[in-house]
Amino acid sequence: MRPREIDEVLGQAHLVSDGKIIRRMVDAKRLSSMILYGPPGTGKTSIASAIAGSTKYAFRTLNAATDSKKDLEIVVEEAKMSGTVILLLDEIHRLNKVKQDFLLPHLENGRIILIGATTENPYISINPAIRSRLQIFEVKPLTPDDIQMGLKRALTDKDRGLGEMPIVIADDVLRHFASTTQGDIRSALNALELAALSTSPDADGNIVITQAVAEECLQHKRLNHDKDGDAHYDVISAFQKSIRGSDVDAALYYLAVLLEAGELTIACRRLLIIAYEDIGFGNPAATERTVAAVTAAEKVGLPEAAIPLAFATSDLALSPKSNTSYRAFNEAMADVRKGAGGPVPDHLRDAHYQGAEKLGRSVGYKYPHDYPGHHVSQQYLPDPLKNRRYFQAEPTGKYEEAIAGLYERLKGN
Repeated sequence: MRPREIDEVLGQAHLVSDGKIIRRMVDAKRLSSMILYGPPGTGKTSIASAIAGSTKYAFRTLNAATDSKKDLEIVVEEAKMSGTVILLLDEIHRLNKVKQDFLLPHLENGRIILIGATTENPYISINPAIRSRLQIFEVKPLTPDDIQMGLKRALTDKDRGLGEMPIVIADDVLRHFASTTQGDIRSALNALELAALSTSPDADGNIVITQAVAEECLQHKRLNHDKDGDAHYDVISAFQKSIRGSDVDAALYYLAVLLEAGELTIACRRLLIIAYEDIGFGNPAATERTVAAVTAAEKVGLPEAAIPLAFATSDLALSPKSNTSYRAFNEAMADVRKGAGGPVPDHLRDAHYQGAEKLGRSVGYKYPHDYPGHHVSQQYLPDPLKNRRYFQAEPTGKYEEAIAGLYERLKGN
């Protein structure tokens, strides 16, 4: 059911609809090499195939990881003899330097139109030398409507699809196939084909695909989640930002995505970070409860680990927020990295060795426990930073109000 021309591409209106970049290149027959980047089953190979079909150029497919330099040489020789060849190079992020160096001159002279396909973020995973010579286009997950259209084509196409089979399927069942594969039409088509081939005809000779059959063939909702891919980091980012933004419903959803993907360790680690980075002085007790919840989750494991983690997620999302300590540390680190500090003041330096006093080490140090309130004013920061203030409280709860007041009193304000 792969598209044979650009008009058959499902979705990707931002690339292939009238006036958009790939459509304009095809219409003008002025193609440039490109990288198509997006999740599995969203149409990267389909777009490449459709471009070739619409332009009538020869089309070849190779895999950057498994095909050799010799395979590339064969495609280049074909291009020299017959003209331009469109080469779809799957997993382009795994293209090694030898193959890359071989390809570059042929891209520049226009013999090869390279369409690289990858699920990895090309700005991170692809060598700049090859990336700079290719346009980068993001391919988006298909909507359920897009997938349903593709499934209907498959059900009616007698040549390439299931049109010869007497399939009966209700719209709501077809919608189930379309809506439970997270924008991956390949998974939806595979599940529909499995349902059709594994269902016996009824008394009337019809192959009736029911909701129960659909659920069995799909098993469960496929997660668009790969621990090495963008989706993994996007979910983690959305999880933290939802808690920071006090949206408990969104936070619980992203926690569910992580746990359904088996990412217990990541969920635990992220909750601990969130507790100290985003809640902190706003609700220190919630931070302590998060540590306890993570400990419990690690002890019981999945699936029961979801219970304490859901508690901690809800607790943090609904807590007052404070990033005072996080901001203060970042400012201190910025000073360290730009070399804004200086030597440790002599009265604070180590004096445990013989002769330290002669060097002025620890001379004049005031021991706070010898003073009322266990505090005495003296310089702790290096001379260039002696008046620097990193801790800037913006209280969102009673605890931070208290420590902010204490801080001001200690500073003598």
